[in-house]
Amino acid sequence: MSDQNKGLLHEEVETLRTLRDELRVQLHLAKNEARDRFEGAEKSWHELEGRLKLIGRESQDSLHEVGEAANKLVDEIKQAYKHVRELV
Repeated sequence: MSDQNKGLLHEEVETLRTLRDELRVQLHLAKNEARDRFEGAEKSWHELEGRLKLIGRESQDSLHEVGEAANKLVDEIKQAYKHVRELV
């Protein structure tokens, strides 16, 4: 292999090394973002479970309000899980 080819190969390897390092950082950040998003969804999940328990105990008037809040939490959790799935 000529010195010129060795130099080109070395440059390509350095470019790949840099890209590899950048991807490692991005994957680490994506994992952190996914974990944070999932933990937020878990908080909403627990809130949803609590609201669902209330539905059985509330009067008909407040049942509508609790149901709307529960539906909102369901949508929020669904979006969070979708986002986490895209990150991992």
